[in-house]
Amino acid sequence: MITATITTSARSKEAQLNSSPKNILLVHGAWHGAWCWDELTPHLERHGWRVFTVDLPSTWSDPEVGMYDDAEVVGEALGAIDGPVTVLGHSYGGVPMSEAAETAPNVERLIYLAAQMLEVGEALVTPLGGPWFPADWRMVPVPDQITDAAYFDVPTELAAATTARLRPQSARAFTDAQTRASWQKLPSALIACDDDRNIPEVFIKRAIDDEMPTLVRRLPGGHSPFLARPAELADVIDEVAAAL
Repeated sequence: MITATITTSARSKEAQLNSSPKNILLVHGAWHGAWCWDELTPHLERHGWRVFTVDLPSTWSDPEVGMYDDAEVVGEALGAIDGPVTVLGHSYGGVPMSEAAETAPNVERLIYLAAQMLEVGEALVTPLGGPWFPADWRMVPVPDQITDAAYFDVPTELAAATTARLRPQSARAFTDAQTRASWQKLPSALIACDDDRNIPEVFIKRAIDDEMPTLVRRLPGGHSPFLARPAELADVIDEVAAAL
């Protein structure tokens, strides 16, 4: 069994002393790790959030690990948080979030940040008509153009440091089918990025047209606002959570 590694910052630990801390679990996207939230965390803490993160095992270079394993880790992390919690998933992170969230009684709301919202029975590749990578690949390498696709509006040094930390992603993460769609049962918001060059438009258009999220907010810029404009993103997350 894969065990969740859940982390919280020192400031977030101090927030536990508050009478009613706001808990948020951040679920990273493909090829990334919990480290990707480092720029965003202090801005959320200024809004009074107690911030938790997880490392999804599908980025541990093990081809046998897929979306269901990621969802198990998210579920374990939710079970370790004392009190109500908001869950935010970025990009692929929205998929294991959807799989796990409704099984945790303390989840109050979901926030999909430039993330895929799937129906039960769909895998991430389903709306695309199938995998964009060869069928025999067991690990999907970091895309060659990911800097231009995901970090074009991120400060140059930070974009380079981020790219250097990315790791291959298990292909199973993209092909495991959703058995639960938690956005159907929990208040859910979609934060879409106006110049997102990374996530196919089909996901955002379908979610909005089919009224999947309870609330839709838009941000300027690209796919990674947690790096490009973390203070603004924290403001929007706090506003969206209150609205839901």
